Amino acid sequence: METKTFKELNLAEKVYRAVKAQKYEIPTPIQAEAIPHLLKGHDLIGCAQTGTGKTAAFALPILNQLSINRIKAKPRSARVLVLTPTRELAAQVSESFRTYGKFLGLSHALVYGGVKQHSQVKALSRGVDILIATPGRLLDLMRQGYLKLNQIEVFVLDEADRMLDMGFIPDIRKVISELPKKRQALLFSATMAPQIRQLAETLLNDPVKITVKSELVTAENIDERIHFVDDKDKRNLLSEVLGKPDVERALVFTKTKNGANRLAKHLGRRANAIHGNKSQSARLSALQDFRTGRCRVLVATDVASRGIDVTGITHVINYDLPREAESYVHRIGRTARAGASGSAISFCGVGDKLLLRNIERLLKRSVPKCDDHSFHSDLIAKAGIQPREGGRPRGRGAGRGRGPRRFGNRSRRA
Repeated sequence: METKTFKELNLAEKVYRAVKAQKYEIPTPIQAEAIPHLLKGHDLIGCAQTGTGKTAAFALPILNQLSINRIKAKPRSARVLVLTPTRELAAQVSESFRTYGKFLGLSHALVYGGVKQHSQVKALSRGVDILIATPGRLLDLMRQGYLKLNQIEVFVLDEADRMLDMGFIPDIRKVISELPKKRQALLFSATMAPQIRQLAETLLNDPVKITVKSELVTAENIDERIHFVDDKDKRNLLSEVLGKPDVERALVFTKTKNGANRLAKHLGRRANAIHGNKSQSARLSALQDFRTGRCRVLVATDVASRGIDVTGITHVINYDLPREAESYVHRIGRTARAGASGSAISFCGVGDKLLLRNIERLLKRSVPKCDDHSFHSDLIAKAGIQPREGGRPRGRGAGRGRGPRRFGNRSRRA
């Protein structure tokens, strides 16, 4: 029988009460599929995009288990470990556990780098029921003797594909080697690259496999537009767009951290940047300024953006189109939330035509084009796509003298 409501999942009374307090009645597909298996103690591979409700899919059965088996955590140990790639995502997962476990009286700890470790060490010294961590700081505390993983009952590896992108797989293998052999393990990933599959084989025991395809549907109340513009005119076009009176709070995406810094500096006091090379305190400060309106423009990279959950974003601007087409949907979904309307404006240079084509293929529709701006390039609008030397795409009609694009090394920091 297909589960239609949370009540039918037979969660513990206090867990269900917390879900009900959030006015959630119908589980998302991954929640409906995963929770019954996890309540039975099965290992699980969940292939799902961000935004499908996967955090609740693992948080609710874990909290259910802890509410039934009320064992006190030993000092310098934890009963549940959730490993996430970024500090912002760790904070979001922690908040979800607090929300759904509000009636259970369980202990939590949040461990990540970029801040002093004293408060984290103090929390671990007493032992915690639920530990949410990023790989680097977790291993640091383990090396210093402040934490042992031999009491872990449930281990969750969240967003494994991002872990791979950020170079964390060797660290994750070290963490796995310290886990007890008898434990429940869960792995979630938007994609299943060969290295992720190999990792799953070492981590999981006869896992249930659940795949929930993202519908990749953008909100109907998002006004999408493509602006064709020469790269040299992008900054001026951005200033023109931001100068319009309807732009109250704008999230601007760039492909590199250095690019985010340069753009925020160019925009002046009204803008701030958030990316992996920023300290945790600087990132939290930038987010707070953005939320409160002290800063109305936030320039972000894709990895850092995964922790940005700010209401009232009127505009998302893709200064650089994303290399992964799926990221386009993830990016523009930051506006038009909770029934509000919003705008998504994407700049497309001559070298971006293939990226645009991939986005439109994924969406199975064209993104509306707009030439009503001061820097419209008709040449780029009409340019086709042809291979660059070395296999990279290049639009027809591109100017000469541009060397190959340089891509920096992937950062291990988020």
